[in-house]
Amino acid sequence: MGLKCGNCSEVSEKWQYLRLMDSHPLKGGRGSATMVQKCKLCSRENSIDILSHTMKPYNAEDSERFKTIVEFECRGLEPVDFQPQASFAAEGAESGTPFTEVNLLEKDWNDYDEKAKESVGIYEVTHRFVKC
Repeated sequence: MGLKCGNCSEVSEKWQYLRLMDSHPLKGGRGSATMVQKCKLCSRENSIDILSHTMKPYNAEDSERFKTIVEFECRGLEPVDFQPQASFAAEGAESGTPFTEVNLLEKDWNDYDEKAKESVGIYEVTHRFVKC
């Protein structure tokens, strides 16, 4: 994920990876966040937290439209770009066949569903961030 400092607008040079299982303490004992990072330009400590209770699946019915699948609590860090790095999971809409290693790095994925006897796929993955 590309992240921007809310204080000085510096965009991180490297991709930042957020994982739900990560938790880092905030300065001054104010809780924790998925990622805590000090800006290289202005030295401000910023954080971003994945709000696990907001995670929702993207289903076949959602095809070709934007849907909120996760929300973040952003304190000084603003997401500006996304590139799916980790494997995703999918399930055949008709057959229930599990696909556990869905790689969306190229923005497209396809496979063959043996139960349904048909080709399945995810194509032209796009994203957008909406400020709340």
